[in-house]
Amino acid sequence: MQKNGYIYILASKKRGTIYIGVTSNLIRRIYEHKEGLIDGFTKRYALKHLVCFEAFDDIEAAIRREKQLKTGGGIGKFN
Repeated sequence: MQKNGYIYILASKKRGTIYIGVTSNLIRRIYEHKEGLIDGFTKRYALKHLVCFEAFDDIEAAIRREKQLKTGGGIGKFN
């Protein structure tokens, strides 16, 4: 069974702290972040604003893209 994958970027405010994440269910995951249901970095820094996202045919492709963005190889190169 093939699953969709998404990478997303959350921000605390304009020019604030950002977070890059990956998920197979974008709507659920953003809801969890906005409601503070997940302890950790995003809750601690109030990262609740969805800046952008990219959709992929499978979760493995999304994970590869997330790693690319986190290492700086893909910053500024969005579809």
